[in-house]
Amino acid sequence: MDKTWTLFIDRDGVINHEKKEDYIRNPEEFRFYDDARESLAMLSKKFGKIIVVSNQRGVGRGLMSESDLTDIHKKMLREIEDAGGHIDKIYYCTSTDAKHPDRKPNPGMALKAKEDFRDISFSHSIMVGNNTSDMLFGRNAGMFTIFLKTTKPDHPVPHPDIDLVFSSLSDLVKAFR
Repeated sequence: MDKTWTLFIDRDGVINHEKKEDYIRNPEEFRFYDDARESLAMLSKKFGKIIVVSNQRGVGRGLMSESDLTDIHKKMLREIEDAGGHIDKIYYCTSTDAKHPDRKPNPGMALKAKEDFRDISFSHSIMVGNNTSDMLFGRNAGMFTIFLKTTKPDHPVPHPDIDLVFSSLSDLVKAFR
């Protein structure tokens, strides 16, 4: 793996703590996992691009505004950059329709990233997530998949849509050193 590779990464449950059966609705509720900022800084040195892909149905349900989501992302980006990392772009889907082309597991957000960054090759991309929908998203776009057990420690493996499994983002980074 070198700088020609792209890392696609989910947000809630991977970079930050999820809210059980609810949504992160404002920057005050956004809490990074321990070592997540430092892990993203290390991954920034390994990958040419880092793309966040996130289903954000809370906006579509009217529980928060798109402006709230933008504020959350500004905080996240600022803290990642302060730690020495970078995110090239954040793609999110606010639709509540499971068939919407941008809603994971559908590959719409990956296809948008490819339009914006023509040098992305899905065969040289990794999807990191904590849900089966993240793994299917990666598969549907032709990516290698890595499942983090942060929110589902008992998820059965092996699984046909999962290539590798780690307990956390920091454990993944340790494997890349």
